[in-house]
Amino acid sequence: MRKFINYLKESYTELTKKVSWPTWEKLQSSAILVMVATVVFAVVIFAMDFAFRHLMSFIYTL
Repeated sequence: MRKFINYLKESYTELTKKVSWPTWEKLQSSAILVMVATVVFAVVIFAMDFAFRHLMSFIYTL
């Protein structure tokens, strides 16, 4: 049990004193970048799916 308590103390110390956390502005800009990239990726996948669906329906109607 002593090792576990020591582990928790060391983890807390590392998270509060040794880790460099991003600023709020940097965190917001990163989140916006991820959201924009996700939307762009979703649109690209949608366009590929749309084109493939129409291509396959054209081929099947021949």
